[in-house]
This record gives sequence, C-alpha cells and structure tokens, in this order.
Amino acid sequence: MKLFKIEENDSSQRLDKFLKKLLTNSSLSLVYKLNRKNKIKVNSKRVDNEYKLQIGDEIKLFLNDDEYETLTKPAMVSEWSSNKSGSAINRWDIIYEDGHLLIINKNPWIIVHPWDFKTKDISLIEQVQDYLWNSLNSLTFKPSLIHRIDKDTSWIIMIAKTKKALDFMLKELQNDRIDKHYLAICVWNLNWEGNISKKLRRIEDARNENKIVIDDINGQKAVTNYKVLKNDINWKYSLLECVLETWRMHQIRVHLASIWCPILWDNAYWSKWENSFAKLHLWIGRQLLHSYKVSFMHPEKKVKVTYYAKLKEDMRSLLWDINLKEI
Repeated sequence: MKLFKIEENDSSQRLDKFLKKLLTNSSLSLVYKLNRKNKIKVNSKRVDNEYKLQIGDEIKLFLNDDEYETLTKPAMVSEWSSNKSGSAINRWDIIYEDGHLLIINKNPWIIVHPWDFKTKDISLIEQVQDYLWNSLNSLTFKPSLIHRIDKDTSWIIMIAKTKKALDFMLKELQNDRIDKHYLAICVWNLNWEGNISKKLRRIEDARNENKIVIDDINGQKAVTNYKVLKNDINWKYSLLECVLETWRMHQIRVHLASIWCPILWDNAYWSKWENSFAKLHLWIGRQLLHSYKVSFMHPEKKVKVTYYAKLKEDMRSLLWDINLKEI
C-alpha cells in the first residue's frame, strides 16, 4: 500500500487527473479500473473519480511495489531528446526569486520549452526544473512557464513555482494586466512616438508563410505603443521602447514591420538582403529585441512589483557601435 498526503500544489484538481499525473505510465481507463476495484481510497473512503482533492487529504493506493514501479516508470524518450546538451541556470541571469516566482533574463538562442523545437539543446524550463528539483513540495506539479518567447529573443521570462501562482499569473496575463516594456533596434528612422492598432491573426501549421499576419476582419485585437529613444542618421537605425497593451504572438515584430520600421535582423518579417548586410558589417546574428521591464501584481503579496533585465552583450555593444548608446 502507498500513502500520499495532498499539499497545496496538488489540491483543487480531480482525483483521476491527479492519479494520471502521479502514475505517469498509466491511463485514465486504468485509473477508473483501480477505483472500481476499491484500490483507491481518499481519507479511507472510496470517492468518485471527479472528486476535487483538498489540502490534507490522504490517498491510499493498494498496489504492491512491483505494480507501483511499473505504473510510475518513465516513458521511453526519443533518440533526439535522450542526449540533450546544455548548461544549468546561470545565477547571474536570475532577476528575482521567492517561493512563488522565478524571473530570469533569458539569453538569446535558448528555447523555453522542449516541444518548441526538435533539438538536443536543453530548454530553459528543463534547466529551471533541474535547478529547483529538491526544493518543491509537490507530487504532480512542476515549475511552469507563465508565457513563451521566441528562441532568439532575449527577455524577462517568468516561471511559476506553485500551482496557485501559475493560476493567478495566467489570469492576469489573459486579462492584459501585466505591463511589458521592450527595447528594439529597428531599421529606418521614426519620429518620436506613436501607436499601432492592427489586428493579428495566427496561421496554424504555417510552412512557407509567416505565422502571424495583419487581418483587420478576423484578427485579434493588438495594440503596441512605441517611443523613439534615439535615431542614428548615418546607419538609419533607431532605438525604440515598445509597450504592449495586448500580448499576441510576434506582435511587436509584425506591427513594426507594418509601418516600415522592422526590427533589425528579423528574417521572418523583413528583408533578408538587409539582414545579410547587417550581419556582414555589424556581426548581427539575431533579431534585436529585448524585454527589459515587467510590472504586475504579485500573486501572494498582492502588491504591484516591477523588475528589470539588463541588455545582453550583443545589443549593448551594437548600440555603442552605431551611436545609439542607451539613454
């Protein structure tokens, strides 16, 4: 017999969903079968599969050691994912950490989730889970991304360390209550400040076309505010601060390209010729977009907090080279 006590991170979920996560090599049908045969007890009673777990509940599984080991054995992984390379989280990239949140200044070229690309490089969330593996009090919950970001963009990325924090932050994100500020180095010069309100539509399974297009009829509302911090008349590049009122995939990239001021080295939404020129003369190898500031309501403290992320070395050096030093 195996005994498990429910803590906060595992509460408020259905019994069958909890057991499916706990018994990683099982199926829902098997969970239902075990329950029918009275091999699952909650607080010494048989309950329905839909029962919502509460803090302090005790779950007993009437399985012997061999049965339990078989049902919890990790599933086979594919060859490409079984030999990943990468490094642990750099402590200098941690902006803030408490018992609820972990905020990181993500380096470019690091994927945030292993499902985003077929690669042998370790993802950011895998690094985070390795970093936190012995400090979490949960049977089924793992540190989870609150949001995603492009592989070659550097920015502030937020990870929830508890289920409660994740639920709260996802709701804040859905209701556009998280303030996001970005710095972008763009092609051509703009005048001072403006607002871009163009609806965006995602093309599912896009292959030979961009994933996001402007569609004023069928698209979702998207609003980007920008302010020019400095123009360089020789290179005709600009340093912009962008503030999002909504959070759509590729929003800044598509919006800026639509007003002919694209992010430098954005191969998807701008000229590959222009990008090749920049790579040859300025050694640029990624789209020059960086999330440097985020403000939100803390999920536990219930006060507004703000965090900053320093520019990565490649963007900082380029700003010096083209006379667009940060203001």
